[in-house]
Amino acid sequence: MGALLEVENLTVWLATRRGPQKAVDGVSFHVGVGEIFGIAGESGSGKTMTAMALLGLLPHAARTSGRAVFDGRDLLAMSARQLRAVRGRHIAMVSQDPSTSLHPMLSVETQLTEHMRHHLGVGRSEARGRAIDLLATVRIPDPERALSAHPAQFSGGMRQRIAIAVALACQPRLLLADEPTTALDVTVQAGILRLLDRLRREQDLAVVVITHDLGVMSAVTDRICVMYGGRLAEVGLRQDVLNQPRHPYTRGLLDALPHPEGGAAALRPIPGSPPPLGRVPEGCPFHPRCAFALPSCRTDRPEPVLVGDAHASACPPDPLGGAA
Repeated sequence: MGALLEVENLTVWLATRRGPQKAVDGVSFHVGVGEIFGIAGESGSGKTMTAMALLGLLPHAARTSGRAVFDGRDLLAMSARQLRAVRGRHIAMVSQDPSTSLHPMLSVETQLTEHMRHHLGVGRSEARGRAIDLLATVRIPDPERALSAHPAQFSGGMRQRIAIAVALACQPRLLLADEPTTALDVTVQAGILRLLDRLRREQDLAVVVITHDLGVMSAVTDRICVMYGGRLAEVGLRQDVLNQPRHPYTRGLLDALPHPEGGAAALRPIPGSPPPLGRVPEGCPFHPRCAFALPSCRTDRPEPVLVGDAHASACPPDPLGGAA
């Protein structure tokens, strides 16, 4: 499987009253053709900011460094005009709230066809036919009738499917899905995840799923990257990261999940809170909340190292003892 996207040492600075602060700090990963890659972590870990940096959608005063090579071209080195030609055409994004990504006053047909006509240069009739096919692909009932409807006439799950159809309208090679199942009930969540998996198999589409929910990751991803404090904590194959976590933060996220066989057993939340922007501690950013922290964790910045085949962790001493 070839690498469609290679991110190397991505760093993002945001402007604050205290000066530029790092929201993403030296993150590296790759995404293969036809792969579903997951980026997990609590709110404020840098997940969404990573995706926004790839698309050039950061706040005006933000700065980036590093490389993000997509299909042989560095996204971070592109001009605003070059990025506009990539967004929607080659890389598309689905946000966590379709009510904000879909315009409430425009019909589904308008929102599906306008950038098809812009990026692909197709006529109105051909664009309409493609739109009907797209709605059928994402399993919208009576797609021809749905074209004339407006987003408010659909349920949350159906709106998310329409948002995915809009993102796929120009046949992108990479789809960034930012919390695509947030605020949906578990049955609808499962349907959205099955849809993403089917689309990547049928269209050879690469997907980056961004979520705080490791349960979502276990259902659909091939590989997982766990972020904390803007840095990479652990990355590897889904089964390795979820079954044999090597970083205490990953273990903490897993312990905080309800277990189907746990009965009334109390969940074990991670103590404390993630560090806010500009207040990431020195050394390992997780050490104030970590039960395994050593004195060196307060001063020495750990870098991810291989702890197995294609499995890397920024906590190489493995305080968990390889525990599942």
